[in-house]
Formats: sequence, C-alpha cells, structure tokens
Amino acid sequence: MPTVKESFEAMPGRFRADKASGTNATIQYDIGGDDGGTWNAVIKDGACTVNQGAATNPSLTLSIAAQDWLDMLSGKQSGQMLFMSGKLKVKGDMGLAMKLGSMFAM
Repeated sequence: MPTVKESFEAMPGRFRADKASGTNATIQYDIGGDDGGTWNAVIKDGACTVNQGAATNPSLTLSIAAQDWLDMLSGKQSGQMLFMSGKLKVKGDMGLAMKLGSMFAM
C-alpha cells in the first residue's frame, strides 16, 4: 500500500483530462495523523499539478485522516460513506467534490 505522500506523487499520472473538461480549480487536501500533511492539486487547462503545502485560495478543501484517505484510494472505504460518517470533511465547491472521483483513475 502506498504512503500518503506517494499517493499525491502519483496523482498527476492518474488524472483523467477527458473527465475534467472545463474544470479550473484548486483542491487542498488536509491529511491528518501519522504520515499526514497538506497538499494541493491545481486542475487547469486539462492538466493536474500537485504540490506539497497549502493552497492560496482553494476552490475546495478536503480534510481526512491518513488511514481513511488510503482506505478510500484502495477502495476499502467509499468517499460518500466517509463523508456521511463525518470522517471526510468538505469545505467549498460541493459540485467539484462530487466530480473528483471520476477525474482520477484508481
């Protein structure tokens, strides 16, 4: 299983530009717990770049514990269930949050 850091390093390669047409957004990921941290993904003009650190003005901020993040990526947990149980907190563009899963190949 990849680490949280590795999951963000792999993110640009898993980006599906065909599912993100017309999307220009900055998503901040606040990952808590051991091996956590803050990353941001900038989706613009059909490309995705990922940087470590906080975004200046994110369109969407997701907050989640490291293990829940890894479980979501591996398919052990669904984003919807984590959200409903309060383990995934979403601030900002909820429509963008709903589209995120389809924009990245698992």
